[in-house]
Amino acid sequence: MTGAALPGEPMPQRDIDAFYRLAAARRDMRNGFLPGPVSDEVLTRVLTAAHQAPSVGLSQPWDFLIVRDRAVRERIRALARRQQDVFAGSLPRSRALRFGDLKVEAILDTPVNIVVTCDPTRGGRHVLGRHAQPQVAAYSSVCAVQNLWLAARAEGLGVGWVSFFDERELAAALGLPPHLEVVAYLCVGHVTEFPPGPELALSGWARRRPLAWAVHEERWGQRGLPGGQAASLLADTLAAVAPADAGAMAQARERQERLTKPSGSLGVLEDLSVRLAGVAGDCPPPVPEPAAVAVFAADHGVHAQGVTPWPQEVTVQMVANFLAGGAVVNAIAAQAGAEVCVVDVGVAAEIPPAPGLLPRKVRPGTADMTEGPAMSREEAQRAVEAGIETARDLVAAGNRCLVTGDMGIANTTASAALIAVFTGAEAQEVTGRGTGIDDETWERKVSVIRRALARHRPDPADPLAVLAAVGGLEHAALAGFLLGAAALRTPVVLDGVIACAAALAARAMAPDVVDCLVAGHMSTEPGARRALTALGLRPLLDLDMRLGEGSGAALAVPLVQAAARVLRDVATFDSAGVSGAKE
Repeated sequence: MTGAALPGEPMPQRDIDAFYRLAAARRDMRNGFLPGPVSDEVLTRVLTAAHQAPSVGLSQPWDFLIVRDRAVRERIRALARRQQDVFAGSLPRSRALRFGDLKVEAILDTPVNIVVTCDPTRGGRHVLGRHAQPQVAAYSSVCAVQNLWLAARAEGLGVGWVSFFDERELAAALGLPPHLEVVAYLCVGHVTEFPPGPELALSGWARRRPLAWAVHEERWGQRGLPGGQAASLLADTLAAVAPADAGAMAQARERQERLTKPSGSLGVLEDLSVRLAGVAGDCPPPVPEPAAVAVFAADHGVHAQGVTPWPQEVTVQMVANFLAGGAVVNAIAAQAGAEVCVVDVGVAAEIPPAPGLLPRKVRPGTADMTEGPAMSREEAQRAVEAGIETARDLVAAGNRCLVTGDMGIANTTASAALIAVFTGAEAQEVTGRGTGIDDETWERKVSVIRRALARHRPDPADPLAVLAAVGGLEHAALAGFLLGAAALRTPVVLDGVIACAAALAARAMAPDVVDCLVAGHMSTEPGARRALTALGLRPLLDLDMRLGEGSGAALAVPLVQAAARVLRDVATFDSAGVSGAKE
């Protein structure tokens, strides 16, 4: 196609191609700015493009404040630095160290800063489209930001968006009228070059999510690219789970023999390093940090059978404790430098929004497995997919090691039932004391599991049906969590009996998932030992723990990281000039 496009026709192909190149080349810049000025002509063109952005009701709520004065920018930078320090103090240790290596703003490095504001009162009371959703004024201003950014890239200008501000503090420092909102603080200038990808992705801080993860057709959760076949999150994940890379494992074994230490002297850590290389498909493998603990929380209808003396309300109370940072897993995760998030996949009570909470509730607790299925097959699949999504999101956020956690009063009953099904064990062989029950309650618990298994006769060859019949929503979500991590070649550290039961279900769906699993510790629950034996996993720790929450797994995270670090950082005999053993 040549020449100008007619109204209603596509633009010339060269213009179409240029636009998509431009969109793909836009970068959030923090480095490489040149000291030279931006000409007024170029700046006017860029602002013209920003001003042509769409806005709800043609309200045009934006204004652009140009800041060149260095003294003003120094004051603004001081505000940003203070908030950066606050943010760094909130991070787990490994994240804080990585954040310290990042350059996150260029307020003083650029010749001009542009503040995009929003006036939510502009246009009066009757702006078309704003009545039901007043927040669209700010959304419209973001459209102006994007137009500005694209135009700047076309002009060869780098733009960096600085968000380390208390918005009201920044507005006051800029002398803005109190009714204006700051939407974006942008640093603009010419650059030496544009990086080949987003700087945060290149640094390993985060990854870009594939488009296929973000497109839903007709209804939420029904994925598929336009014109393509409808995708199944579970099926696609199962198809992506592959065995460990044999070549990388062979290289890791060979490298272990060349490190400056006696062969086999690190015991299980050497085997673990080989497995990590196989998961990563590379030798030496990347150190699996930062790590994130996902505590999946849900309630259980079987609680009504008196299998525990603890009231069901403890589940939601402990969720609040996790979110407040007061639980054991929070303390141990902080020591290990790991983040903790809580996934509400089935808590009976409503949980108010809070930082660190992922609301993924499938239903408010399971049904009583002795009276019917704990959940429907469709609910079990939704819970599995919630776990897959959680793993995807945590890996996309830059985590290289995932850790299982759980919370749900009566969930050891469901765990024992699942382990009995997948290992063929008798109920009494895999049923433990849970939260410390007496003999009478233990016998009742065994009887309840037997009744449930007799009622449903679940087939281990159909793991979704097993989860639906006698599992918990957190078990199903944990199984998905393991599958999602394995599909992304990310190691997962298992906690206690609940995670072990979920791992059996995940293995029944995709046997190669086991290659990505690391047994963090040996729980005192008898079902955990039976499950780990069936999975062929050797626990790193044996400390008589049975708390759950992810505490034992978080405690083992430094060992997992050490295994990779030894393989990467220890010198070889040749490089260190050390003589090896005589043959």
